[in-house]
Amino acid sequence: MAGLFIDKNKCTLCGVCLDTCPFGALHNNEGTIEVDAGCKMCRICIKKCPEQAIFIKEEEKILDKGKWKGILVYAEYFEGKVHPVTYELIGIAQKLAGKVKMPVYCILIGGSSGNVPGDLREYGVDRVFVYENEKLLRFCVDIYANMFENLINEIKPSVVLVGSTSIGRSLAPRVAARLRTGLTADCTTLDIRENTDLVQIRPAFGGNIMAQIITPESRPQFATVRYKVMDRAEKQAPHGGIVYKKIKEEMLESGIEVINVIKKGETVSITDSEVLVVAGQGIKGKKDLHLIKKLAHLLGGEYAATRPLVEKGWADYTRQIGLSGRTVKPKLIITCGVSGAIQFTACMDSSECIVAINSDKNAPIFKIAQYGITGDLYEIIPRLMDLIERRKSNEVQ
Repeated sequence: MAGLFIDKNKCTLCGVCLDTCPFGALHNNEGTIEVDAGCKMCRICIKKCPEQAIFIKEEEKILDKGKWKGILVYAEYFEGKVHPVTYELIGIAQKLAGKVKMPVYCILIGGSSGNVPGDLREYGVDRVFVYENEKLLRFCVDIYANMFENLINEIKPSVVLVGSTSIGRSLAPRVAARLRTGLTADCTTLDIRENTDLVQIRPAFGGNIMAQIITPESRPQFATVRYKVMDRAEKQAPHGGIVYKKIKEEMLESGIEVINVIKKGETVSITDSEVLVVAGQGIKGKKDLHLIKKLAHLLGGEYAATRPLVEKGWADYTRQIGLSGRTVKPKLIITCGVSGAIQFTACMDSSECIVAINSDKNAPIFKIAQYGITGDLYEIIPRLMDLIERRKSNEVQ
C-alpha cells in the first residue's frame, strides 16, 4: 500500500504543508512532521512543499493473516427489528467459516436491543457483541462507525459482511476507509480460500461479466451483500455468548446533528413478495401495465418492471428489478416481454419458479426459465387470467 513520507534531511519545518493540507492530516510532533490516518493522498502537500521533502512510496507491509480470525456480520437493527438480510449474511458466514474453521460473530448497535442478541444466537452465531446507548437509538453514521471500528480493532475478524441496504451502503465504506482496507460492494456470490482470502464475486461492466475480486494484502476483508441473493440461516440450538461492550464517551461524539426525522410513507417491497409479475420492453404503452397489475393481483402478488420502463416513467424505481434496482427471490416470477439481459437475470435467477412469456423464441430469458411460453403477451396474459379466474371460481363453488 502506498504511503506519504517526509524526508527529514530536506524538511526545514517551514509549516507550509501544515497550512496546505485540507484534511489536517499533517502535524508537527516535537520537531518532526508526521502523517496521520486522515491523509487522503491528495498530493497537494507534495506540490506545495518548497523543499520537495514530501513524497509517496509503497510501504513494505507483510500481512500476518493468522492474526485475523473470524467472520463478523453486521446485524442491522432499527426500531426493534432486525433486517432480514442479517440472517442471510449469517447463513453465508457459516458456510465460509466452516471451510476455514473460524467462528462467526455479530455486531449489534442500537438504543436498546431487548431479546434480539439472544435470538441471533439461535442462528448459530458464536458470539454477539452489543453496543447499547440512548444516543444510538437513531442511526448516525459517524457514531455507528466508531462502534464498528472499535470492535474490529479488538477482535480482528478476517472477514466483515454487511447488507447492501441504505444503512449498510453508508456505513461499510466509511469503516473500511478508516481501516485502510478493501471493500467489494453488492456481492452476489462469496467463497473463501484455504489461506482465508475472501473471493468476492459481483457483476461488473454493466453486468456483462462476473468479476472475482480478492484483497490478499489487507485485512479485514469487507463485502456488502445484496438482500435476497443468499440462503437464510437455519435456526439451531444456541451455543454462543453475548458480550455487552463498554462505550467510551468520545465514541458518542458526532459532527452530525439530527434535528428531525420525517418518516417516509409506506411503500410496497417487491423483495418480500412471494409472487411477482414483471413487465419488460414487450409492453407497448404505459396504459398496458394494467394487464401486468391485474395478473399480479389475481395471483396475490406484486408487479415489477425492468429498467427501461422505469426510465420511461411507467413504473416507480422501487419496483425495478436489476443491478440498479432490487434483487428478488420469490417463489414464483412471471416475466412478460422481458428479454433476459444479465443485468436483470443476475438479480432474479434464484427464484424458485421462473415463467417466461416472450415472442422471441431465442430470448436469453428462456435459458433460465423453468417454463417458457413463446407468443404475444397481449394474447397469452388474458388467456392466463381467464384460466386463473375460472380455477378460482370452481374452488369457491
